[in-house]
Amino acid sequence: MSADEGDFLGAPARKAPEHEIGQSLDDLSISQIEERIALLFAEIDRLEVARKAKQASLGAAAAFFKT
Repeated sequence: MSADEGDFLGAPARKAPEHEIGQSLDDLSISQIEERIALLFAEIDRLEVARKAKQASLGAAAAFFKT
């Protein structure tokens, strides 16, 4: 199996990012900019959920090992 077949060592192939931090915005329309803003806000929400889950996990582990 080759890496081009969409599976490399069990990991799914990554699609090209819809937005890359720092990329030029000059050629984007207003609607494309709005789409990217929505995409980035959704990513921020996803990151905040992951952070809260990790904090809860660390807190639970710390409480378990204190006793």
